[in-house]
Amino acid sequence: MGEPLDIQERLMELKVMVEDAKAMPLSATCLVNRNQVLDLLDEIAQLLPESVHRADELLADREAVVQDGRREADRLLERAREDSIRMVSEHEVYLAAVSEADQVRREVAAETAQMRRETDDYIDAKLATFEITLQKTLQTVDRGRDRLRAQMYEELAPEASDRDFGADPADDFYDDQR
Repeated sequence: MGEPLDIQERLMELKVMVEDAKAMPLSATCLVNRNQVLDLLDEIAQLLPESVHRADELLADREAVVQDGRREADRLLERAREDSIRMVSEHEVYLAAVSEADQVRREVAAETAQMRRETDDYIDAKLATFEITLQKTLQTVDRGRDRLRAQMYEELAPEASDRDFGADPADDFYDDQR
C-alpha cells in the first residue's frame, strides 16, 4: 500500500520541479536540473514494477487457492469413492454411502465456489485499488502536461495590441474622451 503514495509523491515532486523551473526568455523552454529529474524518474520506475509485481503475486495466490480447493475436492471425492466401493456388499449401506458421497460433493462444491468468490472479490478489490491509483497518477500527469502547454501558449502568445480583433472602433473613441 505504501508504493502508490510514494509514486504519487514522486510525480508531484517532478511536477513542482517543472512548474518552478526557470523559463527561458521568449521561449516555452525551461531549465530543470537534469540529475534531479533523472533521479525522480528512476525512483518512479523502481516503484512501478513493485506495484505490478504485487498484482502478479495476488493473481498467483488466487490460482494457488483455487488449486488447493480442487486438490481437496479431488481428495474428498476419492475418499468417497473408496468408501462406497468398500460398502457395496450390503445394499442399504451402499445407498447410505452414495447419499453421503453426494452430500460431500455438494459441500465441497459449495466450499470451492465460496472460496473462489472470496478470492475473486479480494483480487478485484486489490486490482480496483491499483486501478484507482493508476488513474490518479494519469490525471496528475495530464494536469501537469496541461499546465505546461498552457504556460507554453502564454509565453508564445503575442502581447495584446491596443485594438483587439473584432473590437468596436467606437470603444476607442469613448476611451479617448475619458
